[in-house]
Amino acid sequence: MSYFKILGLNKEPFSTSPDPEFFYQSLGHKTVITNLVIELRLRRGMSIVLGDVGTGKTTLSRKLVQSLRDREGFVFHIIMDPLYESEHLFLSSLVRIFGIEMDLKSASLLDLKEALEHFLFKKGVTENKTVVLIVDEAQKLEPKSLEVLRVLLNYETNEYKLLQLVLLGQLELHSTIIKIPNFIDRAGFKYTLNPLDADETREMIDFRLSQAGYDKKASLFQEKAIKRIYHVTRGYPRKVSLICHRALKLTVMKNNVVVDERTIREIIDQDAQNGWPASNSILKG
Repeated sequence: MSYFKILGLNKEPFSTSPDPEFFYQSLGHKTVITNLVIELRLRRGMSIVLGDVGTGKTTLSRKLVQSLRDREGFVFHIIMDPLYESEHLFLSSLVRIFGIEMDLKSASLLDLKEALEHFLFKKGVTENKTVVLIVDEAQKLEPKSLEVLRVLLNYETNEYKLLQLVLLGQLELHSTIIKIPNFIDRAGFKYTLNPLDADETREMIDFRLSQAGYDKKASLFQEKAIKRIYHVTRGYPRKVSLICHRALKLTVMKNNVVVDERTIREIIDQDAQNGWPASNSILKG
């Protein structure tokens, strides 16, 4: 029997996989999702979401995809690892992603750009579709790839942009894009995600337990344990999930029924004894 079933759960509550069903939306996350959908529906062009490691950008991108699936008129694609060594390779990848049929081996840069322009015009004008490209880990984009995206954002009608671009990246993306003329000022929406506060950390833990099937009135985590988790993780969602997962396993191994502060301290002490102080093993994961 899985450890979580012993605790009255149907699923693992604190997986770090980007499952939209387990995505706790803080006020910041709700603000981002709402504004992104508005920007996409209005076809404003580009949106940029920045955030430190573990603030929920990847799961947010999956939540956005889930939201778009429920809406008519959207054609969307997501790039999860946008590291391309050359402009030609990036353009060729976009052609493949959009399902454009052409001979990529013999295609020149001009051929690729014209094919993408034709595709965007056909979808956006002839078929009245909204084409969305979501780029996760956007800080990996090379300057030439960003220049390609800048050019694609030039394709427009008198009323709207033909390509809707959503960039989600770590904070260093900002220092890269501000060096590119006429790029960041094309963003209709810009937002920086912050870690959760203490109340949101508590709400996230309760939400994920509920999503996993926990229906008892008393929480699996005692209040002092949650306060210790927040203190150690500083409210970074991924780090909260990591320590909560370990805490539940240790609780089962100790034949306890709730996670107390002593359990959290034991995890921190174990890391310290192994040469992985909490600031490294949890905070930089």
